[in-house]
Amino acid sequence: MQQKQNNRALIWFRNNLRVHDNTSIFEALKNHNSVLALYCFDPRHFRVTQFGFKKTEKFRARFLIQTITDLKQQLSKLNIPLLIYQNTPENCIPNIVSNYNIDAVYTQKEWTKEEVLVTDNLKKNLLNSISFIENYDQFLFHPEDIELAKNEIPDVFTDFRKHLEKNSKVRTVISNINKGTSNVITENTLIPTLKDLGFHDYETHSNTAFPFQGGESNALQRLHYYFFETKKLGVYKQTRNGLIGKDFSSKFSPWLANGSLSVRTIYWEVKRFEQEYFKNESTYWLVFELIWRDYFKYISLKHQNNIFKIGGILKKTYDWNDDEKLIKNWIAGTTTEPFVNANMIELRKTGWMSNRGRQNVASFFAKALELDWRIGAAYFESMLLDYDVHSNYGNWMYVSGVGNDPRDRKFNIKLQAERYDAASKYQNVWLQNKLFE
Repeated sequence: MQQKQNNRALIWFRNNLRVHDNTSIFEALKNHNSVLALYCFDPRHFRVTQFGFKKTEKFRARFLIQTITDLKQQLSKLNIPLLIYQNTPENCIPNIVSNYNIDAVYTQKEWTKEEVLVTDNLKKNLLNSISFIENYDQFLFHPEDIELAKNEIPDVFTDFRKHLEKNSKVRTVISNINKGTSNVITENTLIPTLKDLGFHDYETHSNTAFPFQGGESNALQRLHYYFFETKKLGVYKQTRNGLIGKDFSSKFSPWLANGSLSVRTIYWEVKRFEQEYFKNESTYWLVFELIWRDYFKYISLKHQNNIFKIGGILKKTYDWNDDEKLIKNWIAGTTTEPFVNANMIELRKTGWMSNRGRQNVASFFAKALELDWRIGAAYFESMLLDYDVHSNYGNWMYVSGVGNDPRDRKFNIKLQAERYDAASKYQNVWLQNKLFE
């Protein structure tokens, strides 16, 4: 798009809730005289789904409110006003386009079914003269750079990782964003409260492993702390399977999930750390985990809606059940496995669970109880601060035997508890806590 004068663009924010390394902001400011931004608290994201859980529970709802509050402040520094509505994008955006003489809409490209439906319906409501520009902005390795067609994406992670490490490069982060010209906005929209979204306010649990707030500023502060203030990046591989405390892992995932932290920024800060301090297994392993995150995005890009189907991408048939009592016991943390129970209580109390915990409770749900794995995935979607559609459904398929694990493993929960919580310190934190509910 060539440089234009006296025109106005709209940035529609989805899961790209940041100012740094944001392609939509960069292109809108480069190509347009004036830029507005929009975020919709879509009512559909707070409704009860077919599996009986709210799509978004209070933990991620509050994290999102904090994120949008920070985003508004950061955008104002670029002279970009942020309009905020409790409405669907299909309803909001056509009116904004008309009222503010918008001639282009910029957004992050999504490909999962619900997001695509919203995009398609929105486009039907816009005039053909409106440019609609979508950018893949959530990958470590951009789809244009991996030298693989969608149908060529390997279904085994190791093959995918080796291909990327050999053939692809991570793009540099976007910097030197110009300020927009000041805009005259005739309306002052408000960020909804938790109550507005249908929740009661709550106190953060004293034992949470994620005591942080949402927003780009907090994300970048955490990144600097974990890498450069404490150099905990240097022991990441040794500590990442921990269960207690805020520093056993990076804790970047909630900010990554809503796009208030750029995955490319993390990558290049790892490289800076390696240059300034040292390079070891741990610095590599953090990037390794970022590649896993990319992988699940590419798997959903390749397999589309199969990631939501009971047979998964393998289209396997198991004898799943939906026993209500078993599901309730799993959610409440009253199963036969104390390690599962502790993790489930932590999730219910805090909206957080370690990666080690997630693998165990999901394996127990799908492999031991033989419950329909999509119900467990829907509960995680509701509760997790760091819910990401691709990672959530990719991981649930993986542990349930319908995804990317060719070994189709079943976790030995007792052995896992002995290995990662030998003194039952973690279990005692949450199982004792339950006594005082």
